[in-house]
Amino acid sequence: MHQIEEWMATLPAVWVYVLVGIVIGVESMGVPLPGEIALVTASLLSVTTSVSPWLVAGAASAGAIIGDSVGYLIGRRGGRALLERFGRRFPKHFGPPHLAKAERAFHRWGVWAVFFGRFIALLRILAGPLAGALRVPYGKFLIANALGGITWAFGTVFAIYTIGQAAEKWLKDFSWVALAVAVVAGVVTTLYVRRKAAAEARALQAEADKEPAATP
Repeated sequence: MHQIEEWMATLPAVWVYVLVGIVIGVESMGVPLPGEIALVTASLLSVTTSVSPWLVAGAASAGAIIGDSVGYLIGRRGGRALLERFGRRFPKHFGPPHLAKAERAFHRWGVWAVFFGRFIALLRILAGPLAGALRVPYGKFLIANALGGITWAFGTVFAIYTIGQAAEKWLKDFSWVALAVAVVAGVVTTLYVRRKAAAEARALQAEADKEPAATP
C-alpha cells in the first residue's frame, strides 16, 4: 500500500479524484479491484497534500453509485447464470460459496444488503449484479445503493482524515507518543484483519464441504 500511496502522491489532485472514482466504479460493477485501498490511500493524501477530502469522498460516492447501477443492469440482463459462469471463471473471488453467501445476505436483509454490502468486501463487488439477477426493484435498489455509497465513502474518508490530522499534530508535538500509538494500532489492526480473514476462510470452506452432501 505504501508504494501505491507514493505513486498516487505524484499525480495532480484532479487525477486522484478520477482514479478513485474509476477504480471504485469498476469494482462495484463486479470486477475485483482494490477500491477500498484506493479510497484509503487518497484519504491519507488529503491529510498532507492539496487533495481535498470532500472531493475524494464525492468521487468515491459517484463511483460507487454509478458502478453499482451498471452492475445491476448487467445482472438483470445476464441473470444468475451469468454470475455462475463468472464464478467458474474466477473461483477464488466468485466461486459457488461466495455466491451462496451473498444470496443469503440478500435473503436475510432484502434490499438493504446493498447498503450493508458497501462495508463488506464480498458484497461490495457482488451486490449490484446480484440485485439485478434477483430482480430487485431498481427504485429500492437505487435508494439503498446511494445511501450505502455515500455513507461508506464520506465515513471512510473523514474518519481517516480526522485521525490523520490528529496523528500529524501528535507527531509534531509528541513524536514518541505518536510512534507508539501508530505501532500499537498497526499491530492490533493486522491481528484483527488476519483473524477475521481466517474465520471467513474457514466458514467458506465449511460451506463448500457441506455442498456435495446436500446434493441428492
